[in-house]
Amino acid sequence: MFYKLHFLQHIWRQIRLFGSLPYFSLLVWILPLLLFTSGHNSLMAHDEGLYASRARLMFDSGNWIDPWERAHHKTPGPYWLIASFYKLFGISDTSARLPSMIAGIFSLWLVYEIGKIMLGKKLARLAAAILSVEFLWLQYCRLSTPDVPMIFLVLLAILSLIKTELHPKYRYFWSFIAGLSLGLGFLVRSFMIFLPIIALFPYLIWEHRRHRHLTNPILYLGFFVGLIPTCVWLWLNWLHYGNQSFEELFKFVVRQGSEDHYNNGPLFYIWNIPLIAFPWAFFGILGLVSTLRRPIPRYQLILVGFPLVLFCELSIFSSRFPHYSLCLYPFIALFASVGLNWLGNIYQTGIPSQFTLQKRGINLLSLFAIKNLPRNLSYGFGGLGVLLVIASIGVLSWGGSDIRKYATIGLAMGLGWLILPIVWISRYHFGIKFLTAPYWIAGWLIPCWLALAATGSIGLLSDYNPALKVFLQQSAIASILQSHPTYYVEIDAKTKVLLNFYLSIRPQPVVSISQVPALSYAWIYTDQSSKLSRPHRILGTVKESQLIQVLP
Repeated sequence: MFYKLHFLQHIWRQIRLFGSLPYFSLLVWILPLLLFTSGHNSLMAHDEGLYASRARLMFDSGNWIDPWERAHHKTPGPYWLIASFYKLFGISDTSARLPSMIAGIFSLWLVYEIGKIMLGKKLARLAAAILSVEFLWLQYCRLSTPDVPMIFLVLLAILSLIKTELHPKYRYFWSFIAGLSLGLGFLVRSFMIFLPIIALFPYLIWEHRRHRHLTNPILYLGFFVGLIPTCVWLWLNWLHYGNQSFEELFKFVVRQGSEDHYNNGPLFYIWNIPLIAFPWAFFGILGLVSTLRRPIPRYQLILVGFPLVLFCELSIFSSRFPHYSLCLYPFIALFASVGLNWLGNIYQTGIPSQFTLQKRGINLLSLFAIKNLPRNLSYGFGGLGVLLVIASIGVLSWGGSDIRKYATIGLAMGLGWLILPIVWISRYHFGIKFLTAPYWIAGWLIPCWLALAATGSIGLLSDYNPALKVFLQQSAIASILQSHPTYYVEIDAKTKVLLNFYLSIRPQPVVSISQVPALSYAWIYTDQSSKLSRPHRILGTVKESQLIQVLP
């Protein structure tokens, strides 16, 4: 019996040891969020479907350089990456998304490493945990787009620049990796990589006297080596398309920089980021203010300067979309860890000393508000949790089937928010003193984790077009599409993108129904059926599109 007990204790110690390893614990934390699904997957139109279908065109044609009818407007890095995973694991939604998932995991580890150097191990791990439960970040870690792979390269470049300072003995190695990462960033995200490069200028220029990065030839060597795949691709494209290959790249960036999509004005990110990054943006503001009051030696122009310059660049840039701000989210997480840790210290030890407050520029009139901020937040979000639980139970009891799945998310988050007041009341009203700051901080992380896990489990992070995929998998429809070519007469652009990915025989566009051969199959808008001049039969309808067979 004694030996069995000793063995169990040994196993438990090993489990705790592995759990204490930051890389392992962060992997265990994020992996379920990346993998939870309803059992079904379907791509999101428009961007995700475009990257996945273009990669499939490369893979199916065997032409990884110029499979297009005309010169392409983007560099091929994302397509090569996704097509490589098709080659390894076959063509599927999951294969298309694996590069972003893997890049997301490595980005998490990079945030930990960067945070460890700047803020310490405790805040670094907290920052990485926060980044995992930022909704937009997690969503794009599960999409086949180049955003997260590019951010991985940017974070790797930042860490390498820092390592160059910390380890002069390996200066050339880390300088080469920094330059290589930024050079490969152009292959992955075209001219968009220059936004984070410019955001590094305050650190590179104003701190040059200390680190000498700008006069380090190895940094430039790494950058030009990273550009080699893009240069080879451009040269081969020039042989095929001529100057059009260069023109399309520049036209696209000019067009994106001059068009205001959806009338998202210069203030778009001021409200969009706090809304999507709730509640972490609030803690991020607290952390930013704290960091501005007490600058981080040596790294202030990276931790603060980089995201502020990038935010200004994105606001000036005419095309403003939520996912363009993704490169800011690792820094929101770093600032949020500082802000949340500050609140946690107040929760555990009470208000800071008067001397400390005055040193930070906080007057005595703010003492009461600061002292009660953790309590008020606990009760406030606890009340929000109660409302979510009541509303979710009501929807689950009387709501329709379509809305019930959303109630599951509300119930998970609502129950999670109840942790905060329970921990507070248990410590300060029932004297349970072991409920220290880490328990209170966990009360912020767990609700978001539960809500995102529920979101993934019901398919909202993986199954974006289930109706179309179910339609294509019907035996009668699938047998036709696998053995017969189809034609586009006129069809919704997003549906066309998805069909280009899901159909093994790529549909061919035609101007009118008269160009479709007799007994062939075509995709049309639903309201076009009654207006067609040729006899046909309708095989099925999905969304606003119909699959028809043209009769003789």
